[in-house]
This record gives sequence, C-alpha cells and structure tokens, in this order.
Amino acid sequence: MRGKTAEDRSLLEILDPVAEAAGYEIVRLRLMSGTKSRRLQIMAEDAHGDDCARLSRVVSEVMDAADPIDGDYLLEVSSPGVDRPLTRLKDFENYEGLSARIELDRLADGRKRFKGELAGIEGDMVAINLEEEEAETALIPFAWIIEAKLILTDDLMKRGADQRAARVQPEQDAKLE
Repeated sequence: MRGKTAEDRSLLEILDPVAEAAGYEIVRLRLMSGTKSRRLQIMAEDAHGDDCARLSRVVSEVMDAADPIDGDYLLEVSSPGVDRPLTRLKDFENYEGLSARIELDRLADGRKRFKGELAGIEGDMVAINLEEEEAETALIPFAWIIEAKLILTDDLMKRGADQRAARVQPEQDAKLE
C-alpha cells in the first residue's frame, strides 16, 4: 500500500534506507503521470514533527545520483497530514479509536468498502467497528487493503492539536531556561 506500482516499490527500496538514516519514515510514495512531467510524491513523518525540507534535500541528492526515473519529474515531499493515509499495519494500531475508510482489492462480507472506528489489529488482521446499524466488528486481512484513510472528525482534529502542543511545549520550556 505504501507503493502501488512495481516502479513505486522499486523506488521505496532505494529511498527507505535514505529516509530512515535521516530520521524519517516513508508513509506513502507515488510516481504519478502529468501533462508535462511526472511527479514523485513522498509522504513522510518523523518522531519529532520536523518539516520535510531536510528529507527533500537528501532524497533529491540520492535521486540525482541514482537516476532511477526516466525523464523529468517533480519531487514533492510532505507530511501525511491530519486525515492521513493508513499504509502500514502499525498505523491501524496507532490510530485505534479514530474513524477511517478502508477499501479492499476483493469482496469481504459481500463488499469492498468499510467505514467505521478502528479497533486495532489482531495478527495481520485489521479490526474496524462498522458504522452501520449492525454494530459489528469486521476483521480484514491487511494484505487485502488497497486504500485506507482517516476520516476528518473533531476527535482527529483534537488529537492533532494535542500532538502539536506536546511538540511545541519542550521548545518553549527550553527557551525559558
């Protein structure tokens, strides 16, 4: 899910170690077609909430040296944002209790799309409490998921604000010392 195509996955093999060495983790990578040139979109995060400018510079240097993409392309590095894609199994655990949409590559329980509150993971299965009147929990194999994203809600916005405040507080404390 972090990379959709074989070319995306090949680029992840090159760039994952680079991102990790710089203190980042790539959440999603997409090489997309454009009218004039292609666009390499990388969503990444780090534990400290730093911006992605440093990662963009490092990736640019590696891409220039390795030259794995034919033709011109535009590099776009950003954070995943509040209503982020869920691309790794650990994301479904980390964002337990929040609302999400999940799309599968095949039918499960007679459908491909699920919406509800994330209920964690069980082995390699993702648990989601469905919004429908059935009030049941669906267990979905992670390998079947082709797209998953958090839904923008008040709870998600509050969580994002709390995380930003927690990152800013140590900086403010350091300035006061």
